[in-house]
Amino acid sequence: MPPKGSGKKKAINDGTATPQIPSLAEQFSYLHAPRPFKNPNYTKNVNRRAKNLKNVLTQERERERVERERRRQEREEAMEVDEERREELNTEDDMPFYTSIEAPPSVLPPRRYCDITGLEAPYTEPITGLRYHDKSVYELIKSLSSSAAKDYLAARGVNPILK
Repeated sequence: MPPKGSGKKKAINDGTATPQIPSLAEQFSYLHAPRPFKNPNYTKNVNRRAKNLKNVLTQERERERVERERRRQEREEAMEVDEERREELNTEDDMPFYTSIEAPPSVLPPRRYCDITGLEAPYTEPITGLRYHDKSVYELIKSLSSSAAKDYLAARGVNPILK
């Protein structure tokens, strides 16, 4: 027995051409619409190759090194030739780049962290000098022995002097 729906009847072509009505999806399709935002003369550059991060950073470092060397050469020439020019070049600071570590120190105060939990510590215990995050950590610090408090201070890198 054939499956249901397989007995489709085909329309009989009587020779009269009826225009085919486009479906709603075809009516709203942008497939055949003109694209004025695309440049018709565009050709893809086949010589361009993608660079990975390591190559980009290496090129940036090299560019920075060349710039620093050029500025150093200018300073040396100015020292030999002209006193005024030397003063002008000495006022120019070396600009720190994103990848350089030659940046000035931060103007923000250093962050303080809790010696027990590692969270930010707005408080300091007056007797031991341990930094703590909240009341529950303070109660724990009060119950610590002096040798344990010294160990926590030594882990932070502070010379433990307990009162």
